[in-house]
Amino acid sequence: MNRPAPTFTTTAAGWRRASGWLGLAGLIAFACADLEVTRGDPGAEMIQVGLGLLRPDFLATEGLGRALANTLAFAFQGVALGAAAGFLLALFWHRRAVRAGAASVRAVHELFWGLLLMQVTGLSTLTGVLAIALPYAGIFAKVFGEFLEEADPAPAVALPDDRRRLGRFFYARLPLIWASCKAYTGYRLECALRASAILGFIGLPTLGFHLETAFREGHYGEGAALLYLLFLLILTLRFWLRPLLLPVYLLAALIWAPPVWTGSLQTLVRFVTEDLVPAPLKSGGGVAELWVWLGTLWTEQIGPGVWHTLVLGLAALLLTALLALVLFPLRSPLFGNRVSRGLGHFILVVLRTTPEFFLAFFFLIMLGPSMLPGILALGLHTGAIIAHLTARFSEGLTLRDDSPGGLNRYAFEVLPRLYPNFLAFLLYRWEIIMRETAVLGILGIHTLGFYIDSSVAEFRFDRTLVLILATVGLNLGVDAFSRWLRGRLRLSTRGQPVE
Repeated sequence: MNRPAPTFTTTAAGWRRASGWLGLAGLIAFACADLEVTRGDPGAEMIQVGLGLLRPDFLATEGLGRALANTLAFAFQGVALGAAAGFLLALFWHRRAVRAGAASVRAVHELFWGLLLMQVTGLSTLTGVLAIALPYAGIFAKVFGEFLEEADPAPAVALPDDRRRLGRFFYARLPLIWASCKAYTGYRLECALRASAILGFIGLPTLGFHLETAFREGHYGEGAALLYLLFLLILTLRFWLRPLLLPVYLLAALIWAPPVWTGSLQTLVRFVTEDLVPAPLKSGGGVAELWVWLGTLWTEQIGPGVWHTLVLGLAALLLTALLALVLFPLRSPLFGNRVSRGLGHFILVVLRTTPEFFLAFFFLIMLGPSMLPGILALGLHTGAIIAHLTARFSEGLTLRDDSPGGLNRYAFEVLPRLYPNFLAFLLYRWEIIMRETAVLGILGIHTLGFYIDSSVAEFRFDRTLVLILATVGLNLGVDAFSRWLRGRLRLSTRGQPVE
């Protein structure tokens, strides 16, 4: 007996149930989270930070031009290499091994790649470029592969049978996705500028290095100037990023900061064959000793790190959802007036342009090292992204002539029609939230990144590898569950750059 197709009513019931369970998980996470404010007078510190933001000092940082150039050079080279590798992988996206490999490399944050690569390539351009290119290759492979899968197959079928496979691809498939690939690559360059700046927190000479130093030393005016420069780079991207100029930019980046490896093959071999090998195996122990070592590592670091990462990530997911629901009307043409929408657009742009790592760092300075800075940072940044995307979808809605206004319009006319898109965006960003949650440990929050950073500082790279693999497993698990839930609820984010 064939089962009837799901109706809108049953699908809406599924959306409500999924939202209820996710909300309950978020509330439990908030109850378990460490939300303590450890600063003696956070209000005074917040005032000092605010004054610094109002009085930026653009002349205080030595070598500002060099840091700015490095930030751009790492981003351009990383995106170029990642896009090229991702495009090649996308041609074989139908193979399970390619999909699994791409998922694994993109599950590791740029900062974690940087910490590993630094042990072989040092504080060099090559470290910065590869730290961006490796995860971006996995991201590009996924996005480009999905573009190819969704492209209309009719032009390729219409070609003569004697047309070679390569010609069939370039004449019948690539033109269909070329515009989407270009648009997504531009969006990914914006993300790479933020990632390049953040790499300064592990010592690479980008804007983030000087920004961290300035804020840690209480020079908030200097730090504000660096943050505003990053905003300027990202917000003016559409004006100075022109396709014809891309080769010029890339050539300038290569000349300014060539990604040359000055190390030796012996260093690489020793790192892979000795430093990354678990201590029991390196000392001649057997499987029993390895299990004891892994058990101790699980009890002391992996287990607590996974738990804290899940708690912080779920709490941030709930805050993200609430903020997105509150913020999207500020940008939507269905609410307010031109002035309020302009102000709302400005607020969302600032929040989604500021990297969540930077936001967490600022809150950490003001509130102290608990989970609260991470939850606030992830909620504000991701909430602004989802609010922006949801507001864009609202532009396509047509309301009745007798449609109510104010809160009634929001609750009964707009939100029910936008909720599937909102929920799809939220579930899609869940894996990204978990990925960012893990890396916040580098700032001192006790997620998996905290133990990864500690193991690197202690030169216990065998532990580093196992801990990074734990983050990969956690991120892939959350991503798989999110994809399953989106499929079961028949939710789609097609056409929107939410990666």
